[in-house]
Amino acid sequence: MMTPEQQPWQWDEPTWRGHVDHVRAGRALLAEDPATRWPGGATAAVALSFDSDHETPHLRDGNTSPGLMAVGEYSARVGVPRILALLAEYDVPASFYLPAVCALLRPDEAPSYVEHGHEVAVHGWIHERNTQLGHDDELDLISRATDVLESQTGIRPTGFRSPSWDFSDSTLDVIKQVGFAYDSSLMADDEPYEILDRGERTGIVEIPVEWIRDDAPVLMMSRYEGLRPYMAPRTLAQIWIDEFDQAHADGGLFQLTMHPMFIGHRSRLVALRLLVDHIRTHTDVWWATHADVARHAAANL
Repeated sequence: MMTPEQQPWQWDEPTWRGHVDHVRAGRALLAEDPATRWPGGATAAVALSFDSDHETPHLRDGNTSPGLMAVGEYSARVGVPRILALLAEYDVPASFYLPAVCALLRPDEAPSYVEHGHEVAVHGWIHERNTQLGHDDELDLISRATDVLESQTGIRPTGFRSPSWDFSDSTLDVIKQVGFAYDSSLMADDEPYEILDRGERTGIVEIPVEWIRDDAPVLMMSRYEGLRPYMAPRTLAQIWIDEFDQAHADGGLFQLTMHPMFIGHRSRLVALRLLVDHIRTHTDVWWATHADVARHAAANL
């Protein structure tokens, strides 16, 4: 087995195979018959989500300058209301993943999502880096975060999305211990699947994500790290439209991740509006929260 001095090319087969087999994709959870694949005979499903990180990515790293805090404040103060207004205009449900620190900073935020008919799910305590935590610390933070959201909304969250999609060696065990029905942090498929833990079934639904279906890689701005938005919102909208069109052709799920601090700006919200307008030209689509998708997929476990 591996010793601290070994490099990956020196690992024996049980070591590298153990890393690969720890968290894997199990059975696909969509019905084979297109007529029964989605509720109401829909051809495809659409699940929009927003990671309402606000100040926490900077707080997590100890970057507490008023300028950076203002960027997070814009996200909650301006971005979130714009997004909620657009979703209400189209009567579209969505899932909001909220770090507990954000919920504590603004106790009315999580309840407002629920009041608008949306899902609130767990997104860490302070947008922590899971892979830097031990099992007990990760379990403590996620447990407390879940309790905060439940106390504010009156609803126990059923879903988890790890901050930055950062999945540690302990994250799956934590998800199981807290009792989440689904996760949305992994990328092993386009469609929902059951997560396996070292080959064993978990009964946990994975709603996979992908950086292609995320606004952050193309809209993020960092003054000192060389990150610059490199794509016009209308170009981004076309990528997402193409992603939806293929999901629709496959009879599958179109899942999308966005952030109020990015998509919530005036010109960037154009991308979301163009996408929703395009999807609404199809009358055979099931609009759902991630929790809705997980419940439907769980019937095939």
